[in-house]
Amino acid sequence: MTQVTTPFGGGCACGAIRYEGTAEPLLVLNCHCRDCQQSSGGPFSSFVVLPANAFKCVQGTLRFHASPSEMGGQTRRGFCAECGSPILGKPDAAPHIIALRAGSLDDPSRFKPQMDVWTSDAHPWTRWSPGLPAFAKYPPMGD
Repeated sequence: MTQVTTPFGGGCACGAIRYEGTAEPLLVLNCHCRDCQQSSGGPFSSFVVLPANAFKCVQGTLRFHASPSEMGGQTRRGFCAECGSPILGKPDAAPHIIALRAGSLDDPSRFKPQMDVWTSDAHPWTRWSPGLPAFAKYPPMGD
């Protein structure tokens, strides 16, 4: 289980965006897919996945950019229009969830990844946490 507790907050680098999470995360992960690499500028992105109804933007308005998703439809990435900080992802294929960028949390040290996904796209020099489950693409989805 992750160490993030509710409620918790976060926002962008310039302070224009503020949000609140009101549920325990469903999942915490590091994604190594090319889309995450390109949108973050790093080798992977870390996410705290919440039920969509447990996220509330309390200040500012996110701007969205969409890109194709292998799960189907688009992934809509929300970011601050003022400073460009990435805040969240909303996959069309799973409208009941949002994936917060862990770096946007007020206290990212409360974040503890549970798995690495899309390791098939990881750079050969990328290291991830030993002992975490790693999946070439998506983890098995439970019913």
